[in-house]
Amino acid sequence: MKIVLASGSPRRRELMNYITEDFIVCTSNAEENLPYGIDPFKAAEYLAVQKASAAATERPDDIVIGCDTIVIVDGKILGKPSGEEDARNMLRTLSGRTHDVVTGCAVGYGGEIHSFSEKTGVSFYALSEEEIEEYLATGESFDKAGGYGIQGKGALFVSGIKGDYYNVVGLPIAALSRKLREIIRQNKGEQ
Repeated sequence: MKIVLASGSPRRRELMNYITEDFIVCTSNAEENLPYGIDPFKAAEYLAVQKASAAATERPDDIVIGCDTIVIVDGKILGKPSGEEDARNMLRTLSGRTHDVVTGCAVGYGGEIHSFSEKTGVSFYALSEEEIEEYLATGESFDKAGGYGIQGKGALFVSGIKGDYYNVVGLPIAALSRKLREIIRQNKGEQ
C-alpha cells in the first residue's frame, strides 16, 4: 500500500512532505466540471472527490489523495485566471476585502472515498493599480485560484487570515494528516 497524491501542484507536493515523505505523485485525469447550481462552498470538495475517484480506479490498493482549492467572494467562485485581464479583475475584486479560500480533500482507499473541506478567511489591504500591475508582472497570478499566491509576493496583500495558512497554499496539512491517520488506523484494525 502506497500513499498517492493525485496532484501535479508543486506546492501540494512540498506540503505533503510535512505529513510524510513516503508518497508518490500520480496526477488525475478527472474532468473538472462543476454541476450547475452547486453550492460554492461544496465545489472544491466535489472536484477533490472526482480527482481521488479517478486516481483510485487506477490504484485500487493504495491510499489516494485528491485536492482542489478555490477562492470565494460574494458567493462567486474565483478559479485560476484565464489570462492577465481576468487576473487583474480578480485582484481588484479582492482588494480591501475578506474572501474565503476553500480546499476540498478526498482520500480514497478500499473502495471508499472520505472527503472534507477546510475554509480559511483571508483579508486583503486595499490595492493600488500600481501594486496590481507590479504583481501581475511577477507571473504568480496565472496558476493560482483567485489570481494570487499567499506563499509568494501575494503575501504582501494580506492584512490577516482566520484559519489554516497551509489551506490557503493548497493543502490543509493538519486536517489531512488526521484523516490519513484515521484511515490507516482503521485499516490496521481490519487486518
